[in-house]
Amino acid sequence: MNVLIIGANGQIGRQLTELLHNSKEHQVTAMVRKKEQAEHLKQSGINTVISDLEESVESLTEAAGGSDAIIFTAGSGGTTGYDKTLLIDLDGAAKTIEAAEKAGIERFIMISALQSHVRENWNEAIKPYYAAKHYADKILEASSLNYTIIRPGRLLNDPGTGQISAAADLERNSIPREDVAKTALVALNEKNTYRKAFDLVSGNVPIADALKEL
Repeated sequence: MNVLIIGANGQIGRQLTELLHNSKEHQVTAMVRKKEQAEHLKQSGINTVISDLEESVESLTEAAGGSDAIIFTAGSGGTTGYDKTLLIDLDGAAKTIEAAEKAGIERFIMISALQSHVRENWNEAIKPYYAAKHYADKILEASSLNYTIIRPGRLLNDPGTGQISAAADLERNSIPREDVAKTALVALNEKNTYRKAFDLVSGNVPIADALKEL
């Protein structure tokens, strides 16, 4: 499967790109915004495409050409204002979903946020971020795409354990970014995750087994 990573220069995106690059089953294209980012990835033998989520749907459709699946891991980050949260986490996601439909790409995995589907459980300190994730997820669910929405808990840079808990509703907890990336990789071909959304935190069940039990 040819997989396009949106947000390949982010912390989860970099790990996913590396996992897919080393996979015997998939090929990866990393979408980045800057030429120097692309050059760095090319030095590792990774295929790249330069595009920007603030550009047009048409440019994103062109960037996605030839892909079989998209994994959306992009985010505006904690150092930008909520204007960028709106433009990247919501409108950027919406444009990517539209681009996938235009390009005939059926498989789409979204990295969202824990409990983004329940307004009452949004973190008060970053409510606009949760609102952006909430409505991006709703747009994806209403699309024609074969989606999986992964809603991870508080993200850690600790080494992954390969053990997770995945369910429609989970209490707040944390998870290493490495395990989020590995979960997205396993979900690509796991039919039990098709057209489903789930919370994801660290647990005691191997990733593949946990996804089969959703």
